[in-house]
Amino acid sequence: MLDLRPVLYVIGLLVTILGATMVFPLLIDLYDGNGQWPVFLESAIISILVGGLLALSCANAVGRGLDIRQTFLLTTSVWVALPLFGALPMMLGATQLSFTDAFFEAMSGMTTTGSTVISGLDDLPRGILLWRGILQWLGGIGIIVVAMVFLPELKVGGMQIFKSEAFDTMGKILPRAQAIATQISTIYFVLTVICALVYTILGMGLFDALVHALTTMSTGGFSNYDGSFGTFSGPAEYAAAVFMILAALPFVRYVQLINGQSKPLFRDSQIQTFLATIAVLVIVTASVLVYVFPHHPEQAVREALFNIVSIMSGTGYASVDYMAWGPFLIMIFFFLGLIGGCAGSTACSVKIFRYQLLFAAIRVQVQRIRSPNGVFVTRYAGRPVTPDVLSSVISFFMFFVVTIGIVAWALALTGLDFITSISGAATAVANIGPGLGDTIGPAGNFSSLNDTAKWILSLAMLIGRLELLAVFAIFTLRFWRS
Repeated sequence: MLDLRPVLYVIGLLVTILGATMVFPLLIDLYDGNGQWPVFLESAIISILVGGLLALSCANAVGRGLDIRQTFLLTTSVWVALPLFGALPMMLGATQLSFTDAFFEAMSGMTTTGSTVISGLDDLPRGILLWRGILQWLGGIGIIVVAMVFLPELKVGGMQIFKSEAFDTMGKILPRAQAIATQISTIYFVLTVICALVYTILGMGLFDALVHALTTMSTGGFSNYDGSFGTFSGPAEYAAAVFMILAALPFVRYVQLINGQSKPLFRDSQIQTFLATIAVLVIVTASVLVYVFPHHPEQAVREALFNIVSIMSGTGYASVDYMAWGPFLIMIFFFLGLIGGCAGSTACSVKIFRYQLLFAAIRVQVQRIRSPNGVFVTRYAGRPVTPDVLSSVISFFMFFVVTIGIVAWALALTGLDFITSISGAATAVANIGPGLGDTIGPAGNFSSLNDTAKWILSLAMLIGRLELLAVFAIFTLRFWRS
């Protein structure tokens, strides 16, 4: 029988930690004197009590470790439990959201999707704005750890090819996963601080710089303003693009870099392909903006760079309403979000390495057709790729497309139009943020959707953030058999 105690113990600890982080927005609201601080105090007490009691009641399971089923269950359960408690301040506070809306907002935060149901962000108490940023920041570091520790072990979506790269090739420098996780967390924190300082230097207020740094490094995209990052058009867009790119690169490369191994960072084919894709798309988009629309070249490059990096990394900031850029660029932005960043980063969607593996497998198949007697091996980064990795990647692609189709169909059944349904499904599964159209596009939000659609999208965000297969596995009968 499946022992749930180790899973519940970890969930209890994480809920307790989440409750403890509520002290930061509490202090902000207490300083502002707007009377919202009791909301965070109540939410913190509830979270710490429930989480602490849960951890204490299951503490006798500590030290037993997790088997494969418990790991699958833990990975999914954490991303359900934390949004439940993260939603409390938004239900009890100034936003006074319904349970559906609060859970949607918290799930969007923890999965770093960036879709929002809140209007009037400009006038919200700073405590709520900071809490939204904290949720995304915690979700960002959480998904890095999941991608580096859990998903390779679970052989989800081809992630197993990074298992040896993350830990074994470190040799004697970093022999344990715990050491790597600690260094990754430190790097993530330092980059966030640097990002906030740069934003401050470029003219943002200290609070805006802090919150936007939290949501930039997590590639989350929550902003303090309804106009998103368009409020800070100018040099800050270039800075944001740089930090979004840094957040979308494999964090294990930063660990190697600070430990004296710089070559992996510059020779990683994932990074090279990611940067090359951004460069090509920026040139194409900027050219269209200059020659088709009345854009100054600098403005065209700035807006193209910022918005392309934002969508491709899954951050979801918008500095302009790119729905006005015409059908050609709108289609580019739609498919751009289905590419994603690098594995082992805070970025979302399919990820660059899966496209590389898919194209490598196709190339080998073409070679075999042309030369039936030849011996051809699919390789990635110079290493042979095993059949189980290819099978896992192809399965991921199939599930990704099918999931978007099912979610879009379900959304259409709730009464949404075609554009809203298909783009809403894609943006939720790929964890991008804004969709297409007037309703959920870069100039809109998700507040007008019906409750059923919001629950469908919340589930889609969860499935997409955990690489689909990690969630689907627990819904099979075989998973629950002893």
